[in-house]
Amino acid sequence: MNTRAEIDIFLNDKNLAIAGVSRNSKKFGNYVFRILQSKGFAVCPINPNADTIEGVPCYSRIQDLPIGINNLLIITHKRDTLQVLNDAIAKGIRNIWIQQSCDTPETIKIAKNNTDNLITRKCMLMYACPDGFHNFHRWLAGIIGSYVK
Repeated sequence: MNTRAEIDIFLNDKNLAIAGVSRNSKKFGNYVFRILQSKGFAVCPINPNADTIEGVPCYSRIQDLPIGINNLLIITHKRDTLQVLNDAIAKGIRNIWIQQSCDTPETIKIAKNNTDNLITRKCMLMYACPDGFHNFHRWLAGIIGSYVK
């Protein structure tokens, strides 16, 4: 279970990389990328099949990220999350958010043993100044008790 302090540690550093940003603007990873940019985050997209996404230079691999990127949001398919996580650990990234539904028991165990701050089973957009649907999602999570205050 995550604490609000852990979530705030992640959100307070506005420089982050996102693994799993799609070139397709209708896909969730691209949507998250655009929303976080609009909320003031400096986002480095990671996609091995793109040079740029939405006009922003894209990195093929975590190993290629510039120095100073300490936060990673993982929005990949579960089958790819372990490799992304291992690459992040090797790069020295210790502040990791694995988007809900992108984790596995194995990735959570490895991440807990190799990170300083890990957020799992939460939608980042509920916590990063939500509006629209994600504000409703946050309200609903508050009602059912799954929103971390």
